[in-house]
Amino acid sequence: MFSLNLPTFDAKIAARNGKNVIFDMIRRRYVALTPEEWVRQHFVHFLVEHKGYPPALLANEIQVKLNGTKKRCDTVLFRRDLTAQMIVEYKAPDVEITQQVFDQITRYNMVLKVDYLIVSNGLQHYCCRIDYAQGTYHFLQDIPQYGDLTSY
Repeated sequence: MFSLNLPTFDAKIAARNGKNVIFDMIRRRYVALTPEEWVRQHFVHFLVEHKGYPPALLANEIQVKLNGTKKRCDTVLFRRDLTAQMIVEYKAPDVEITQQVFDQITRYNMVLKVDYLIVSNGLQHYCCRIDYAQGTYHFLQDIPQYGDLTSY
């Protein structure tokens, strides 16, 4: 697969029915190994192993209803009270991060109303903090440590 701008991890890859699959530690099962999934697995491991995010509060492929249609958020971080705190949207490494990608994650946030939005193609990562009181958002220099999320 592709080399990413994320720490490597011991990926569990296997072949099933002639196709490569990778173990998803959040869903606790093997899933199809696509370029986007390669990014997701690296990013989730980065959040858990390097940023201190509790795996039990992360969920992959969370369905939301938006304007009568069903959409899926790639990864959602929940607070301990099970309200959503962060949405992460992944793209394959060859997909450019454009305004359309931000528009997509913003639409998901119309339903979940989280404090943090992250977009990554495995090479570039963008994180912004939404300030609902001021009606603004701020791009952060880095992906925050889990323990720092409430201090922004």
